[in-house]
Amino acid sequence: MAALSLDVLQPTGTHVFVKPVKKIQEEQDVSVFLHSRAYKDITAFITQLNRSMFPTAIGGDNPPQKSTQVWEIGSAFVSYSSTVQSLRDLLDRLEAIIEEAPPDTGPRRFGNVSFRKWYSIVEARISELLRAYLPAKVLTASGNSTEATTAGTELEAYLLGSFGSPQRLDYGTGHELSFVAFLACVWKLNGFEQRTEGAEERGIVLGLIEPYLQLIRRLIKIYTLEPAGSHGVWGLDDHSFVPYIFGSAQFAPAISNGEQIPAEGSLAQAPDPADVAKSNVVQRERKRNMYFSAVGFIYDVKKGPFWEHSPILFDISGIRAGWAKINKGMIKMFNVEVLSKFPVVQHFPFGSLLRWEQEPSNLFSATSPHTANHAVEVDFDGPQSGTALTREPSSGTTAVREGSTSGVSLAAATGTVAPWANSSMTSMAPPTLRGAIGDITASRDRYRPRTHPRLPVRDTQAIHASQTSRAVPAEIGKTNLPTRAPWASSEEG
Repeated sequence: MAALSLDVLQPTGTHVFVKPVKKIQEEQDVSVFLHSRAYKDITAFITQLNRSMFPTAIGGDNPPQKSTQVWEIGSAFVSYSSTVQSLRDLLDRLEAIIEEAPPDTGPRRFGNVSFRKWYSIVEARISELLRAYLPAKVLTASGNSTEATTAGTELEAYLLGSFGSPQRLDYGTGHELSFVAFLACVWKLNGFEQRTEGAEERGIVLGLIEPYLQLIRRLIKIYTLEPAGSHGVWGLDDHSFVPYIFGSAQFAPAISNGEQIPAEGSLAQAPDPADVAKSNVVQRERKRNMYFSAVGFIYDVKKGPFWEHSPILFDISGIRAGWAKINKGMIKMFNVEVLSKFPVVQHFPFGSLLRWEQEPSNLFSATSPHTANHAVEVDFDGPQSGTALTREPSSGTTAVREGSTSGVSLAAATGTVAPWANSSMTSMAPPTLRGAIGDITASRDRYRPRTHPRLPVRDTQAIHASQTSRAVPAEIGKTNLPTRAPWASSEEG
C-alpha cells in the first residue's frame, strides 16, 4: 500500500489565498471539521512525518548483511535542506527575542505578563521574519487573490498561533497543532525539497519540530505559561502530544523502503517503555529520543512519583507489545484527544491551504496499521504485589505486521491500560463527539477515585517510593482494580 503523502499545490496561477478565520464555534462544528479537507491534510502530514521516523533497515536479506539506521535527535545522518536550515535559524531568532522581553519580577498568580511583550514583538516582526527565512517562491506562490491576501498571510496566522495565548498566558496542544499546520502549509506551497525515502520529513521532525518544542519549553519555564485546556493528571501531557508520536516511532522496529509500518515490536536495544518512570534513564534517553525528551520536561517541571503526576503515561508504559504498538496507539489517541476535542481545536483557523470544505473521501477508510484493528492483542499482566515493573517487549524485537498470520498470538488480559490494546476496537474513522468523546468522558468519570488519584493515602511507603524503579504498592496487586486510564473502556466509540 502506498504511503500517505500531503499533496503539493499546483502552480496554476488560479489559487485564491484567503485570510484564515475561526470556523469551529461550538462542539457540533467539530464533526464538520473531522470531515473537512483540513483534517485530511493534517492527518496525512502527521502520518507522513511519523513513517519517516521509523528506523531504516539497510542491506540484504541475510542477517550478516543487514544493518539498521536509527534517527536520533542531533544525528549526523539526518541532513537538512536549505528550507529546513533557514527555518531553524528563524527559531533561533524567535528565542533571541526573549532577551528583549525579560520576565516580570513582580508578584503574580498565573503566567508572567512579560510573555505578552514577547508575543507583541514577534507579531510586529512576523512578516519581516518570514520574508527573511522562507524561500521567495513560497511567499510569492502564484495566486489569483482579489485582495492583498497572499500565501504569507496564511502562514503568519498559523505561525503566530503556535506560541501560546497572550491573553490567557497559556500553551497547549492546540498551539502545537498550529505549528504542525504551519509546516504543512509550507509543504503544500512546495517550500520543502521533495527528497526520497523520507529524508526531508526527518529533517522537518528533528530539525524543526524538536527545536520548536525546545523553544516552547523555554517559554513555558521563563514566562510560567499555564497548560491550555489541561485535563490535569488525566491528560497525556499538559502541553504537547506530537513528540510522543514521533518518539515512539524512533524506537519501533526498522522498516525498508515501501514496507508496511509494523504493528508491534521494538528496536533492538531500545529502552523498555516502563523506563519512563526511572529518572536516570529519562535523563540519558532525552538527549536522543523525542518521547523521552518530552517526559524529561515533565520531570523538570513536576515533582513527586511519576505514576502520581502522569498516570496516563505511566499506564501506557505497561504496554508489553513494544514501541510500535505504542506508536500505533498514539496516532489513534491524537485523533481523539487533539483533533476531536472542541477545547483544543476551537481556535484553529481555516484558509485556502487548510480548507473548511468537506472532503468526499475519508483518509481513515483504508486499512493500515494505524487506522484499523489487528487480531493481535496485548498481553498485559497487571502490577504484581511488591514488585518493580521492568517489562520486556513481547517477542523481543520481532515486528508483527499488518496481515501477518505467522508469529505471535498474544492473549489479552482484563484491565488493559491503553485504548489501543483492545481486540474489539473498530476502524479508526473520524470519531464523533457522541461516540469517542462521550465514552471517554464516561470512562474517566467512572474510574476517577474519590480521594487520592492513584493510591490510598495511608500507604505512605508506596507514595514515597524511589523514582529509580517502577515500584507500585502491594494493595494494587491484591485486587483486580480497573485501570485509571480514562480512555481504557471496554469498547471504543
